[in-house]
Amino acid sequence: MTLALLALALGGFTIGTTEFATMGLLPQIGADLGVSDPVAGHAITAYAVGVVVGAPLLTVAAARMSRRRLLLVLMGAYTLANVLSALAPTIETLVAGRFLAGLPHGAFFGVGAAVGAAVAGPGRRGHAVSMMMTGLTVANVVGVPLSTAVGQSLGWRVAFVVMGLLGAVTLLGVLRFVPEHGPVDSSVRNELGTLRNGPLWISFAAGAVGFGGLFAVYTYVAPTVTKVSGMTQGAVPWVLAVFGVGMTVGTLLGGRLVDRDVLRTVIGGFVATAASLVVFALVGTMPVPAVLALFALGVTSQVLGLAMQTRLMDLSPQAQSLGAALCHSALNIGNASGAFFGGLVIAAGYGYLAPAWVGLALTLVGLAMVLAFGRQRAAAPAEAGGAEPPSGADGGDGSAAPAASAQERAVPSRA
Repeated sequence: MTLALLALALGGFTIGTTEFATMGLLPQIGADLGVSDPVAGHAITAYAVGVVVGAPLLTVAAARMSRRRLLLVLMGAYTLANVLSALAPTIETLVAGRFLAGLPHGAFFGVGAAVGAAVAGPGRRGHAVSMMMTGLTVANVVGVPLSTAVGQSLGWRVAFVVMGLLGAVTLLGVLRFVPEHGPVDSSVRNELGTLRNGPLWISFAAGAVGFGGLFAVYTYVAPTVTKVSGMTQGAVPWVLAVFGVGMTVGTLLGGRLVDRDVLRTVIGGFVATAASLVVFALVGTMPVPAVLALFALGVTSQVLGLAMQTRLMDLSPQAQSLGAALCHSALNIGNASGAFFGGLVIAAGYGYLAPAWVGLALTLVGLAMVLAFGRQRAAAPAEAGGAEPPSGADGGDGSAAPAASAQERAVPSRA
C-alpha cells in the first residue's frame, strides 16, 4: 500500500512541478525562442486550456476503463508531451506541446485520488489522499525551484527533459506497485447527468474567474522580481520556494477552516486573496516586502482552492470523479485567463505590477458571484440526473457535509 501511494504521490510531484516550472523559466524560454515574456506566456495559457478541455472529456470518456490502465495511459501521454515540449523549435510548437501536456492533468488527479482511496481501504482514505497531495506540496516547495535552477543553468529544454524522466519513473511505479481494481463504478450517463446542475456551474464559474487573480501575478513572477523588485535570476528559485511554503501553510489552515464552514471559507479566501494582491502591487518594488506578499498570496490562494474544491465536490455527490475534474478545469481557466490578461497589460506598457491590479479585479468578480449565488442548494434528483445528495451535503448554508470523505475534500494543485 505504501509503495502504491508513493507512486501516486510521485505522479502528483511530476505534474505539479511541470505545471509551474514554465512560469519560473519564462525569461529563458522567451530569449531562446525570440519572443517577449507575454508571448512566451502563451505556453502557460495553452497548458491551462489543455487541462480545461481534457479533465472533463477524458474523465467522462473513460468512465468504465480500468483505473490502473487509465493512470498508465494518462501519465504516458503526459511524459511524451513533456519530451515534445523540450524539442519545440518555435513558440508555436511549444504552445502545441504544452496543450497536449495539459490534457491528461486533471483526469490523472481525479482517478489517482480514487485509486489511492481504494488501495488504502476503509478508514484510511484520508491518508491516501494526503499522500497524493503531499506530492503537489513538495513540487511547489522543491520541484519548481529546482527545475527553475536547472533551466537557468543548463537551459529550459533540459528542465523539460528532466520532467519527462520523472514521468517515466512514475509510469514504472504505477505499473509495478499500483494494483488493478477494475473499472470505475460509473458510466458516461451518470457522469453527464451531473452537468445538469445550476449551482455546480455557478460555483465553477466563480472559481474559474476568481482564480485568475492568482495566476495574473504568478505567471510573470520571474520577470517581476528581477525587473521590478531588483533581485537576481538566482533568487527566482528561492522566491518560488517561499511561495510553495505559503501554499503548504494555506493547505493546513484551509483544512481546519473548511471543516467549520465551507461557504464562509470560500468568501474569506476570496477577500484574503484580494488583499494579498493589493499588498503585492503596492510593495512589489521592494525585495523583502514583495517576497512576503507572495508568501501571503500562496497562503490565501490555497485556502480558497481547498474551500472551492470542497464546495464543487459537495455539489456533485453522484459523480465525484467528474466534480474533481471540473475543479481542475476551473482552476486552469483561471490560469489561462490570468496569464492572458496579465500579459495584455504588460504588453500595453503598464509594467509588471499591473497584473496584480488585473488580478484584483478578477478576484473581486469571483467574490461577487459567490455573494450573489453562493447559498443556492444543490440540484434536486430530477434536475441533476441522479439520486438526491446525501443528508448533510451542502444544503445552501455553506457548511460541509458532515460525512464527506477526505477524498471529496482533496484539493488539486494550482493545478
